[in-house]
Amino acid sequence: MTVPFMKAYTDLLVRTCHKRGAHAIGGMAAFIPSRKDPVVNEVALANVRNDKAREATSGFDGTWVAHPGLVTTAMAEFDKVLGDRENQLERLREDVGVTAEQLIDFEIPGRSVTPEGVRVNVSVVVRYLDAWLRGSGAVAIDNLMEEAATAEISRAQIWSWVKAGKTTRDAVEAELAMVEASDAAKQLFAEVALGETFVEFLTVPAYERLADVPA
Repeated sequence: MTVPFMKAYTDLLVRTCHKRGAHAIGGMAAFIPSRKDPVVNEVALANVRNDKAREATSGFDGTWVAHPGLVTTAMAEFDKVLGDRENQLERLREDVGVTAEQLIDFEIPGRSVTPEGVRVNVSVVVRYLDAWLRGSGAVAIDNLMEEAATAEISRAQIWSWVKAGKTTRDAVEAELAMVEASDAAKQLFAEVALGETFVEFLTVPAYERLADVPA
């Protein structure tokens, strides 16, 4: 959330909400604590603390988490900023001046699309769609809570990366072949992530396939 276009988006969100007297709510802390791996937990919790501290200091009034085990961590960071206040609607963020160009400028200095990034996005979307077609709207994947919005982000990234030449269709299809998931999920992924035109939302064509999925 700290890369240029995402920072522009989150700052603008606070300004837009507070200008209208609406609470600005931060993003989901998606980590699912593990009972078996304290090292993974500590690294993840440190990331959660940093992210919630960023939200609170940016002007957000609250946030949300995917697991009750993160509530105390998230609240502690907001309490440091809000104290006894219930919100910080008085922070109008008039210092924020975001242009449309900033919101769609996806270049990140010193960074590039990696094979690992492609692999993770493909794996998450396909496994999520596999679960969605079987009736699950939220799924724990690799210790993270995935739902339609998070899967949509990964799907949209794959589609835009292929269109922009940041990766290739062949590379995506190679990763797709390695994911353990149903043929229906893989076919759906190919439609929404590798189609010529950008499908409005990944679950739109998914609804058409529900009748074909065994109960």
